[in-house]
Amino acid sequence: MEKIERNAPCWCGSGKKYKICHAAFDDKLKKFAREPYPVPTRDLIKTPEQIEGIRASSKINIAVLDYVAEHIHMGMTTAEIDEMVYQKTTELGGIPAPLGYEGFPCSCCISVNSVVCHGIPDEDTYLEDGDIVNVDVSTIYNGYFSDSSRMFLIGNVSEDARRLVDVVEQSLQVGLAEVKPWKRLGDMGAAIHEFIKKNGYTVVREIGGHGIGLEFHEEPWVSYVSKKGTEMLLVPGMVFTIEPMVNMGRQEIFIDDEDGWTVYTEDGSLSAQWEITVLVTETGYEILTY
Repeated sequence: MEKIERNAPCWCGSGKKYKICHAAFDDKLKKFAREPYPVPTRDLIKTPEQIEGIRASSKINIAVLDYVAEHIHMGMTTAEIDEMVYQKTTELGGIPAPLGYEGFPCSCCISVNSVVCHGIPDEDTYLEDGDIVNVDVSTIYNGYFSDSSRMFLIGNVSEDARRLVDVVEQSLQVGLAEVKPWKRLGDMGAAIHEFIKKNGYTVVREIGGHGIGLEFHEEPWVSYVSKKGTEMLLVPGMVFTIEPMVNMGRQEIFIDDEDGWTVYTEDGSLSAQWEITVLVTETGYEILTY
């Protein structure tokens, strides 16, 4: 951590002197840095100006998913949903973050039934009666990134499938209860894992959440099978996603060899995911996207 003179302007951009702004905060971080688990570097702690930028991006992201919720229906293709996402995002002044990201060909990820995540929209996949569908939307606005996903139930969904979707949504609240400043990120992941196991499902281990805001994917990597008291320290100004991927059957997954993106459950069981983005505050958290 670069040393700053106490009367110099604070590194956060507030315009205040360091000694009355973040000096005590940095001293507290230094004490936690002696422990075996990581503390966030300054680049992971968003300034007030950056937080406002992320909020503005998040408003677009929410509006796009609201638009999808109004128009998604049985019989449409996943490519039609992708086109909706592109049109609504650009209409609101944003850029779809997935489009072209590491070669990804579409504006959003759409994962149906046994697809865990990163499903590529296409003209041949129609939404059918009984499907459960995850639409994952990410937005760039004025250089700031936001990210969230929702599950949609198509037609007459079975009680088992509906319960899976509901339990995963409930797990977000279980995790949020553990998002507290000066606690550990692993507390959140451990709480979600325990809740999911208690309900008879399994959590995907290989894919997790991530920091976000100035880039699409930042540190920390967020696990939902972590142990309490481990992982990165949570401090005010951190922004990251909570997005557990939960399988009705076994936890094992595989990636499609042909497209290199689509992730499936190994046993063909259903999978569900909800994603939100949260800001750690002085008193707890703020949900930025949902």
